[in-house]
Amino acid sequence: MRKQKYKIILTTDENTIVIQSLNRLRNTLLRENRDTGCVDDLLLKVMCAPVKKI
Repeated sequence: MRKQKYKIILTTDENTIVIQSLNRLRNTLLRENRDTGCVDDLLLKVMCAPVKKI
């Protein structure tokens, strides 16, 4: 079964907010000595996402 893919369109400001929020979550998890693997993967996907100018 294929995984369903989603596309979201974010402005530059919204993209910055998403990255900062994920980074804060990652830092909190690190302070609590919890696994950050899934947050790391999502953070990389958001940071490396292609940019499409409209």
